[in-house]
Amino acid sequence: MPLDATDGAKVLQLITSRYNDRHWRKKIEKTLSLPPKGFLDEKQQKLFLYLKLKLQAYKSRRADPPSWIVGGFATQEVIDRARFNPQVVDPSFTQEDVALLGVDPGEDVDAVWWEEMLVKWFEEPEEEVAEDEQDEEPSVNAGETASEAHPQEQSSSSP
Repeated sequence: MPLDATDGAKVLQLITSRYNDRHWRKKIEKTLSLPPKGFLDEKQQKLFLYLKLKLQAYKSRRADPPSWIVGGFATQEVIDRARFNPQVVDPSFTQEDVALLGVDPGEDVDAVWWEEMLVKWFEEPEEEVAEDEQDEEPSVNAGETASEAHPQEQSSSSP
């Protein structure tokens, strides 16, 4: 189940406020490597994609996996550009949409929270309907014989 609006905001705040902390740099890079489908909120998805694309370091696209510029002036410039002119993220964005950038998410965002966030990011809700259908199919197919399953094949092969 993707992140709700509260957890999504905390992730964006984490990326844009703790990038100079060496303890968080690898975790931020790992977060940037995740797919944007981890956010339920469409605006948060767009902000995440903006950060992901603008912080991507230039490397050979053929040989090297993507990496990110996390820390220093380049990261600060990307964040400031979005805060100063939200339309660089999306034409419909306002100052309110980017107000969370650069704000620390709080003390409750720690390594344990980050691990739980990763689980939520990839957690898929279980479909109960699919399980019910799987239970019914074997009982129907178990009673069929080969002749009942393909009656046309028997009649066409006998002449």
